Amino acid sequence: MTHPYVHGYDPRENRRLQDQAGTLSDLLHADTSYPAGSRVLEAGCGVGAQTLTLARRSPQARFTSVDIAAESVARAQRSARAAGIENVEFLQADIFALPFDDACFDHLFVCFVLEHLPQPVAALRHLTRVLKPGGTITVIEGDHGLACFHPGSPDARAAIECQVELQRRAGGNALIGRQLYPLMVQAGIEAVRVSPRMVYADASRPQWSDGFTRRTFTAMIEGVRENALSAGLIAAERFDAGVRDLYRTAGPDGVFCYTFFKGVGARPLPG
Repeated sequence: MTHPYVHGYDPRENRRLQDQAGTLSDLLHADTSYPAGSRVLEAGCGVGAQTLTLARRSPQARFTSVDIAAESVARAQRSARAAGIENVEFLQADIFALPFDDACFDHLFVCFVLEHLPQPVAALRHLTRVLKPGGTITVIEGDHGLACFHPGSPDARAAIECQVELQRRAGGNALIGRQLYPLMVQAGIEAVRVSPRMVYADASRPQWSDGFTRRTFTAMIEGVRENALSAGLIAAERFDAGVRDLYRTAGPDGVFCYTFFKGVGARPLPG
């Protein structure tokens, strides 16, 4: 089963994903680690942007990282080799047709994947099939509806809405973060705990203004320009004005705030 990735697979998107992973590493993953000898499945690894952080934080765990796109898997492999990462195996595989036996992984990790799927609950159910009873699952998603910024800008809001609408048309949901708890519960995961992870950037935190506001979020919105114009969602002048206004929020008088959600739960024990 294939699912369109609304951001595309060009080198610019690859750089954006790497920038995002580096900026958000501690915020999203400081409390993620796996015991020595445990077997961990990373579903939807993409170009390996999150994989390197996971593998470094749990060097004695064994990771299997899968993605449906062969090109992304190849890039992830190259990145891991260049970084000297040796505890990860990469495979091309579909979440809905995983080539693994039941209950063969100790832990699952899913980051920025459900937002692209038309059936996120079904995806979680397919994933938990390969998780051992009592094993944990970690899911991380963002929510574009929870971006707030100063100076305010109707044009910037309109540009963001273009990305949200394009993702909706592709079968995904860019507002999925707020739904993470009920989605995980509906999938049969127990002991679910969800925590918000807020990015806040202003001039006193230039690393966040550059790494997240400019190079992650605004670059993502800017990257859907041609698709938004082709779909007739917005006039070019208004989209470009919105992107300029988003970049301005990373300036000396700007503020940008965004919320991610991290959910952790477990596959129920039998009986």
